[in-house]
Amino acid sequence: MRHDDWVARCLPASWGPYARLCRLDRPVGTWLTLLPCLAALVQAADGWPTLFRLFIFSLGALLMRGVGCTINDIFDRDIDSQVERTRFRPLTSGQLSLKNALWFLLGQFIVCALLLFAVNEYSRWLAVLLVPIVIIYPLCKRFTYWPQIVLGIGFNWGMLMAWSDTQNTLPLAGIAMWVGAVLWQVGYDSIYAYVDVRDDLKLGVKSTAMRFGEHGKLWIGGFYVATIALWLYAGIALQHSWAYFVVLAIIAGHFAWQMRVFSLAHPDRNFMLFRSNMTPGVLLIVAALGGTLVN
Repeated sequence: MRHDDWVARCLPASWGPYARLCRLDRPVGTWLTLLPCLAALVQAADGWPTLFRLFIFSLGALLMRGVGCTINDIFDRDIDSQVERTRFRPLTSGQLSLKNALWFLLGQFIVCALLLFAVNEYSRWLAVLLVPIVIIYPLCKRFTYWPQIVLGIGFNWGMLMAWSDTQNTLPLAGIAMWVGAVLWQVGYDSIYAYVDVRDDLKLGVKSTAMRFGEHGKLWIGGFYVATIALWLYAGIALQHSWAYFVVLAIIAGHFAWQMRVFSLAHPDRNFMLFRSNMTPGVLLIVAALGGTLVN
């Protein structure tokens, strides 16, 4: 498959397969990992977090998303070869050997380990707990219809570390924000899962889309309602200003729009709706800033 993107134009040809293996060419997932984490940093700092902490957590989100994608492709290399959307990935297409992918994974883990020197001890232990979650996620689709829950837990783990590193504690409100983000991700990743549901049925792998079936809109809408409820509780517990709740209402409106557009009869819309979740991510940061900085 011929690529014509920034990876092909800007990086040496030998680097391209590694960049694609960790999805540097597809940054939406990185942003969806980072944005809730940045919101948590703002809330934990009760305003502007330090530039150093912003840098460390941004780099950590980029690296850990890359680690997760690399592990996913290592485990799924045989499955990916049978799916049109994924059959050109580096391992599946033969651009990269399994041995080199494993060495690359080790290198990513080493760089992630170096970042642990920049956070406190509480956060280091949390980071260690994240590793088995990242490793087990690709295997979950083999034995449960709920792999999106494990994905959401891992994707949003940085929100917990934002609190632990800033305040050396995990308040109930911070945990509520994290659980809300996990449920949000179960919702939007279920929308994405409907893209591959036919292939998944043939391959015998599982997803929430298969579990929800024709009731997808009801299930996903329920997860979105629970997300808003948890974020509402957290805003009250953290004594955020009115600005937080105004922006939260806008996020709720965006979720309602997604449910209006989402249709099992039009799976072509699903990827667009998945990408649109960057908007709630940005709005969550705006809500956190408004809630902490506006009197």
